[in-house]
Amino acid sequence: MKNPIATLAPNTTRPLPGFGARLRRLRRACGFKQAYVAQLAGVDQATVSRWERGDIKPDNLHAHAILRALSPKQSNDATLRRLVESSSLTVHLIRDVDHILLAASPGRIAEWNVPSRKLIGKSVWGAASPAIYAAEANLELLGWWKHTQPAPVEIELEQYDSGFLPIIPGKMLWERVWLSDGSPARLCTLLERKPST
Repeated sequence: MKNPIATLAPNTTRPLPGFGARLRRLRRACGFKQAYVAQLAGVDQATVSRWERGDIKPDNLHAHAILRALSPKQSNDATLRRLVESSSLTVHLIRDVDHILLAASPGRIAEWNVPSRKLIGKSVWGAASPAIYAAEANLELLGWWKHTQPAPVEIELEQYDSGFLPIIPGKMLWERVWLSDGSPARLCTLLERKPST
């Protein structure tokens, strides 16, 4: 069997914290066995088990490619997308495991100053500030990947420009939502905007 992981080019090589827990959540949500993931990734089942326990981790390129290969390619969530895209709040919706942008409100698109057609279907993880990266790393400790419906998480944002998308200072709320294909997504809502420095 040809290894489909080798042909995937992820949008970013920046590490996603908690790879093993993300992989386990996605694998279980999709109903896949570890043996299937192993076959897809070209490794043995014991390696997948060690990834999920956090004993070892593939390099960042392969970690991103594995998560993308396992993620459903297209969910039929037109209603959810429409709610986000017509919201008066500054909000966006991402796939939880790999930060692929699914929808964004007009306020978020205006803040980013990039047309939505250039962002939808692409990972926004490359724009993560140090504060977002730290909050993401803390999700595993909060049980985000263990629980079907984890408690919402508030994070403080500092001004940051990765050269990809600007981060505006303020307070953001992360909430888990489920897509119609059974995969987890994250609603990211700006709760409070703070003055830029």
